[in-house]
This record gives sequence, C-alpha cells and structure tokens, in this order.
Amino acid sequence: MLDPNLLRKDLAAVAARLQTRGFTFDAEQFHALEAERKAIQIETEALQARRNALAKEIGRLKSGGGDVTALLAESQEIPDRLKGLADVLTSIQHRLADTLNGVPNLPHDSAPVGQSADDNLEVRRWIPGGGSEPPALAFAARDHVDLGEPLGLDFATAARLSGARFSFLRGSLARLHRALAQFMLDLHTTRHGYTECYTPYIVNAATLFGTGQLPKFKDDMFAVSKGGEAEGEGEEAYLISTSEITLTASVRDTIIPGDQLPLRLTAHTPCFRSEAGSGGRDIRGMIRQHQFDKVEMVQITRPEQSYDTLEQMVVHAETVLQQLELPYRVVLLCTGDMGFGAAKTYDLEVWLPAQSAWREISSVSNCEAFQARRLQARFRNAQGKPELVHTLNGSGLAVGRTLVALLENHQQADGSIRIPEALRPYLGGLERIAAENSAAA
Repeated sequence: MLDPNLLRKDLAAVAARLQTRGFTFDAEQFHALEAERKAIQIETEALQARRNALAKEIGRLKSGGGDVTALLAESQEIPDRLKGLADVLTSIQHRLADTLNGVPNLPHDSAPVGQSADDNLEVRRWIPGGGSEPPALAFAARDHVDLGEPLGLDFATAARLSGARFSFLRGSLARLHRALAQFMLDLHTTRHGYTECYTPYIVNAATLFGTGQLPKFKDDMFAVSKGGEAEGEGEEAYLISTSEITLTASVRDTIIPGDQLPLRLTAHTPCFRSEAGSGGRDIRGMIRQHQFDKVEMVQITRPEQSYDTLEQMVVHAETVLQQLELPYRVVLLCTGDMGFGAAKTYDLEVWLPAQSAWREISSVSNCEAFQARRLQARFRNAQGKPELVHTLNGSGLAVGRTLVALLENHQQADGSIRIPEALRPYLGGLERIAAENSAAA
C-alpha cells in the first residue's frame, strides 16, 4: 500500500509515476474523499474545543451560583455528535483504504519506463563455457515433454487424478525433481545465509491482503473451506501461490529489533495458481501448471539496505543456474511489466533449446515498504522509533521450470540426460539418467 501522506503531499507526481505502469489514478475521487475527511476532522476538532470551553464555563458559573441549564443541555449533546462524526470518519477512511488497496507500488527511478516485455532491458547473460549465445545442439532438440515421458513424466495419470495442468512424476524424474529442490535449499542455507523454514500451505485472507495478493488477485488463488467450529475455523482461506506469502507475512504486526536485520528466509513449498486467462504454448508440458514447487528467497531489511540486497538476491538466484550449467540472462523489467507490489524487478530467463527462446525462471523484486505498510511490519531505528521495513522476494528457483531447463539443455542424442556435477551428490553419483534406469531410481 502506498503511503497516503505521499499522495497528500504531491499527488500529481505520484499519479504521473503510476501512469508509467499503465495505471490511471483517480485523483478526483481521492480529492473528494480527502475533502470529506478534512471537513469531518475540522468539525470534530471544533466540537472537542467547544466541549472543553463548555466544561470551563459550566464550572465558572456553578462556582458563582449561575444558571447552567442551557450549557449542560448543549454539553450533553456533544458526545453523540462526536460519535456520529467518528462513524462517518471511519467510513471515509475505509473508502480511502479501498481506493489505495487497488493501487500498485510506485516504480523506482531506475526502472526503465515502458509498456510491455518488449521494453525490458537485458542487463547481462551467462553462457556455460563462455560466449554470447547459447551453444547449439549437434542434433534436433527435443522438448521436455518428449524427453521426460520415457523418464517418468506422466500427464495422463495427472489428468485422471486432477485435470489439466498437473504433473505426475515417477522414477528417476521424480528423484531429479527432489534433488533439485534439495540442492537449492542447501545452496541458499549454507552459502547464502538464509534460514530454512517450513510454512503452512493454507493461509487466511488477512495474510494475503498483507502481501498484496488480495483483493486484486483473488481470481488467481485457490480458495478452500476450513470448516469446523473451533476458533478461527470457517473463515475464508486459500492455498498459497508462493511461499513469499508465508515467509514475508511471518513478520506481520511485529517490531523487529534492529540488530536482527536483515532477515534471510527460504522455503521449499508447492505453489497453487489458477492461471486464469493464461494459455497458448504454455498449455503443453510443465511450464505453466496449477501446482508446482518453488524454493523461495525472502529478505526483510532496513530501507537504506534494500537496493544493495536486491542486487545480492539476483546473484543468489544466478548462482543456482551457474551451478546447474544452464544458460541464462538477467533482464530489468520496465514499469509496465512489473508485478503489482514491486518497485523494481529483475527477471532471470533460462534458455530452452526446443523453443529457441529465453523463458522466465526467477523473478526478484524489491517491494520497499509497500507490503510492510499493509502488514505493519516494523523495526526500531537508531532513534528507537518504529519504522517500516523493506521486503524483497525472489525465486531461487522454480523447481519445475528448472527441471524443464535441465532436461532440454543437458539432453543427449540418445534421449538420456547428463547430470551437472553439482547435482550428482544428490543422485548417488549418477552422471546421467536414461529410460533404462528410470524405473530403478
């Protein structure tokens, strides 16, 4: 949520920056609500002053034996009038909050202005062995579906169990999927200093509001019924679309001691997304699924540290790809292509030979105080005063898409898959997987 004081101080500048995201801020509505709020507050302050003046005058008259009947009658009406004004003010504040809840974050000055992915900027790329372009295979590239099915990728069973856009993995492919997640967690915890967490997969609406998924992205969430009569049960609940939600919201309504920052948190969880409206080429295979696994990175920092932290987190995600010997590039997103809560975002795009295209595998964002304001997540600054933290999140990585990239980039002419050296300890030393060893895995 944006700082309302920023809007009050320089609404025109805020609206202009939001316009670069393709968002038109309703300044007229905001001005009208602000005018109502100010009028109510002025009237409230005047009534409070009149109440205080009446109390003094009544006391003076009583001490002198004067008649206070009329003044008492006026004084006794004031509490009801103040309560009525307070109710109106609460209603206005709710309407203001509803307006601000749908407003995206302000883009950072360093985010390039643009309308779509076509306006994003490539920052750098990394190719195993050097060079500027991904190496061409010596044979016709097969996509991950054709490669994966002999190794244990089974969409037919998943469709019978759950419908479209689910996967069922068996044998060596299931083991490879697990190995990738374990490798990522170990890398982030032992080398990058993150604390591993295990989080709920079901959260309440307040948690999703705090991290910005609600109300805007309700249609992208899977709602579930908790049922029951115990305290807290029967409320609206949802499956998480990313553990960014639970990791970031773990500091909701808290004041963190300053010496504990930054907090570095990571978790491996399934993620559930309805993918409403998405389609095209991503319907085939594992690129865009209703359920997928992801290792998430979250950092909670002081405001002055957050942009250095953003660059650091990008390198953390890059390290995973480099260790897995996967060609990738880092792209700085333009204002029109960033997520709702982000002030600045880098995407990491991995090369997929079968598509001859770069595809997103990680998105790393600085949300500044946007989520923290909704979560009321604070720390004590050098003066001992509570101040909003900055929150950052990034995929480290999406496990299913990493599996796709590994299959396609490390495929061999015979359909087997070469295992990168960094991953071999997680697979009992296997140097490759093939159909003949899939069932035994």
